[in-house]
Amino acid sequence: MTTVGKYGHTPFCPKPDDRRGRWGSVGPVDPTPSTNVPDEGAPTVKQLLRWSEALAGIARTGLGFTESLYEQERFEEVLHVAADIRAAIDGNDGAVDVDGVVHDWLDSVGKGVPGYVTPKVAVGAAVGNDKGEILLVQRADSGIWLYPTGWADIGYSAPEVVVKEVLEETGIEVEVVRLIAVLDGLRVGMSRIPLYSLVFQCRPVGGELKAHPLECTDVGWFPLDDLPFPLAGAERWGEHVFAALRGEPIEVLYDSVRSPVWRGDPDKV
Repeated sequence: MTTVGKYGHTPFCPKPDDRRGRWGSVGPVDPTPSTNVPDEGAPTVKQLLRWSEALAGIARTGLGFTESLYEQERFEEVLHVAADIRAAIDGNDGAVDVDGVVHDWLDSVGKGVPGYVTPKVAVGAAVGNDKGEILLVQRADSGIWLYPTGWADIGYSAPEVVVKEVLEETGIEVEVVRLIAVLDGLRVGMSRIPLYSLVFQCRPVGGELKAHPLECTDVGWFPLDDLPFPLAGAERWGEHVFAALRGEPIEVLYDSVRSPVWRGDPDKV
């Protein structure tokens, strides 16, 4: 799976202090937009991205249901506003082609219920071995490390996709143990497109470690004190996942409700 698209849709990535280390030593992405508005309370990159995608989703859903030419024009105008927000995130330096973003959004518009825009669904695998290590892959599209993950394919159950993705990306055969997390990819900072990630704990049952030649640059087993960098979203899921891999009793991890929803603390989990 790739969470990278055209026009700057790349995962957030903190700048390295060193090549390896626990997530606490790396720190999250700098929340200040590249336009760096000095006013106190200025929106963060994550907030701007979320607002942009939310506006675009509302507009595309509206285009999928309305038959009014007047409303269609208004919804298309909203798409341009959303694309301008995306451009502001990247500093208006030409990295974002506003018209191109709008064109891509318009191409994705469907009719009726199929046109109702929702977050994409991805499934991930937290695979642990007998040494207490976690299986991680380095994505070829971004260079960022993450647990094996992939889009939820039609015709498969979520656990079936997990088993398939781990084998394809790493060569390791697994069995699914339990669901341990449901995460908002935008909120965690693992993606710049709207998606929900369903994370399952898995145990290896066979296979041989081998990175997928197209999707992964590298793959390996890593202990808690020697994790690769950059590791996407680990400050959010790391402690929880390793607790699960140790067999500790845990609840399913999910994102808290912000209050207010749109201007609430963007880093509150």
